[in-house]
Amino acid sequence: MSIAKGEAVVERLRAAVESTGTTGFGAFAGLYPLDDRRLLAASTDSVGTKMIVARERGVLRNCGADLAAHCINDVIATGAEPLILLDYVAANRVDLDQVAELVDGAAEVCREAGVALVGGETAELPGIYRDGELDFAGTCVGVVDRDAVIDGSRVREGDAIVGLRSAGVHANGFTLVREILREDDYDGDDLLAPTRLYLDDARGMRDGAHAFAHVTGGGIAGNLERVIPDGLRAEIDWHAWERPPVFHWLAQHVDEDELRRVFNLGIGYCAVVPDPGDALVIGRVVRA
Repeated sequence: MSIAKGEAVVERLRAAVESTGTTGFGAFAGLYPLDDRRLLAASTDSVGTKMIVARERGVLRNCGADLAAHCINDVIATGAEPLILLDYVAANRVDLDQVAELVDGAAEVCREAGVALVGGETAELPGIYRDGELDFAGTCVGVVDRDAVIDGSRVREGDAIVGLRSAGVHANGFTLVREILREDDYDGDDLLAPTRLYLDDARGMRDGAHAFAHVTGGGIAGNLERVIPDGLRAEIDWHAWERPPVFHWLAQHVDEDELRRVFNLGIGYCAVVPDPGDALVIGRVVRA
């Protein structure tokens, strides 16, 4: 789905979703009151078209890791502790070895995060998927105290934007990547490296963080916009870090504005903080 269409879908569905009693629709994770003190935080996603390239190159396990890390990274952006993950595999015809690779990859990340992979669903849907097609989706649920929620409301002018490095492309922008691969091959590890898990980083910063942003579709600026209040904006220093090689390859085929709009460009997660210490500062919050 295009970035613009995704934003339109969120706005079209907002009223119906929020009428059910949830908050945070359109944020990295939705919130629902568990009791007077705690909120559940939940996020769902799929790996997307990266699966096509990964299967061709024999690294489907990386996509399993992508799914778990992506969903966990979204949940922790609220300040929550992730608890459980559920997965969903769908295909024209289920290949047990492929499913096992995906689930093994997800389970490895879950073990690292202390998250329980509590179940899932596998479906053969020949009327929906064409021969050879495969999809992998999942949902992560966590919990956060009300007074510990990180939602961007405390972001102030002058706050620093700290960038946490990515492992490469992660799992966004692969519709465009696949078009480029038809004309120019790339075999660097950073093309299909699994999404980094930022749980330890978030835990270390969340006491002082005013906002977290998981850099997915929409790029660095687009995802920071989701957590920075009206009247303020992120001013990014695009030369503050060295981009992984895969983005130099992509730059041979995609103009700079599109690169910034679609890809993480080497920064997979951001924290907005008043005091960055010795962390990598990639920008500041300024007046809009």
